[in-house]
Amino acid sequence: MERLSRVFSDSRMQLVATAIVASATTAGVMWGARRSRRRKHARDLKRDTLDSTLFDSDYDMLSDSNSAKTEVVDKHTPVLLTPNEESLFQEQLARHYAFFGQNGMASLRDSFVIVVGAGGVGSWAAMMLLRSGVQRIRIIDFDQVTLSSLNRHVAATRATVGISKVEALKRSFLEIAPHAKVEARVALFSAATAPSLLSGEPDYVLDCIDNMNTKLELLNYCRNNDLQVISAMGAGMKSDPSRVQIADIGDTFEDPMSRAVRRRLKALGIQSGIKVVYSSEKPGKVQLLSLSESQKEEPGDFSVLPEFRVRIVPVLGTMPAMFGIAMGTHVLTELAGFPTEPLAIKGRHALYARLQRDLGNREYTISAEHGGPQLQMSTDDCGYILEEIWRGKSAISGATDKLALTRWRRSLPMTTSNCVCMTKAEADKHDKLDCAPEEYYSPETVQFIERRLEEEKHLSTMR
Repeated sequence: MERLSRVFSDSRMQLVATAIVASATTAGVMWGARRSRRRKHARDLKRDTLDSTLFDSDYDMLSDSNSAKTEVVDKHTPVLLTPNEESLFQEQLARHYAFFGQNGMASLRDSFVIVVGAGGVGSWAAMMLLRSGVQRIRIIDFDQVTLSSLNRHVAATRATVGISKVEALKRSFLEIAPHAKVEARVALFSAATAPSLLSGEPDYVLDCIDNMNTKLELLNYCRNNDLQVISAMGAGMKSDPSRVQIADIGDTFEDPMSRAVRRRLKALGIQSGIKVVYSSEKPGKVQLLSLSESQKEEPGDFSVLPEFRVRIVPVLGTMPAMFGIAMGTHVLTELAGFPTEPLAIKGRHALYARLQRDLGNREYTISAEHGGPQLQMSTDDCGYILEEIWRGKSAISGATDKLALTRWRRSLPMTTSNCVCMTKAEADKHDKLDCAPEEYYSPETVQFIERRLEEEKHLSTMR
């Protein structure tokens, strides 16, 4: 201790110690200043990027094209084909003409569709629309093709890495249908840009955005402006193709993104009426990739744009493609006047078992003269009746929750062609009727139920 005391009492050592402390303090101040400048520079760069003309319709910086503006396409943009080109295109679409017929294909070819988001989901949806006969299409995205895009983007190749995703899609589209009118818009969607980006009287808007706030702005705009829209929920971290479904946003389950969108739409006064593609696969098999130590300090500095996700989502490349193809298929059938009735939910075995128990209790109350009580319906039979005959909805109100099965006509035996789906409250009232259904329900309701039951009677002869 005495030796240490003598060392620090030496004036030269005091000067050295003072210099070391001063140097350390200066280095700390300089490092802090540089870090502060770097963060400010990152914020300014993002703000300047958002304010630049890049996010209008000029895509010089993200494309190797030198054209200053892209052609604006809308519902009334003329599509001109020579007789020879028309003959080739009809042959190209021969299988679809056989499926939809002349009128359906005429509607498809006359349509105008907007796809917002040209990533793994949107690129496949847009591609299948173009391949199927849609000749006017606007694709909107601000991002570029990267090497990681090659596992899921329909038009991504090593040659297109570095150019805008929409330009890569446009090039691919014009190789398939050279006459098609394709508007490639390098733009970031927002509430402010919505009137411009969704202009032109689109017949359908496909929401393939993966940013929550932007997605909500698009859906709210479409709802308020009576635009037909279908939205893609999260395809990342999913792997079960059998779980991909199309449903109303109010009928989704298991999917965290669907739940978040549903709750925030409810705050905007929207509880249903928006179709979505989602997966009912239970989450948790894989997780978001962790941030590095440097990213954890200021994660916002590493996002592509302000308010955008920083952590990387693991993606199995086939799943976004399935979402996109499901979206494209739904839109095609709607545009061609060939509507489908997607099942609200699949794989509800616990619900089917409850329906069977409830139906057994209802059958027990039926008098012997009407063939009760006797229930020979299995759990699978109840599931078939609910999903295939009644599409997971009440035949009376169209509701999808608190459902029950019961006899349509009490005087006839319980079979799949005499079993109707209602809510429990509706079924309780129905079971107490002392008259024929025609005397209680509207003619439209009776015709609808009888038509479905007649279809089932016909189909049951083929099984």
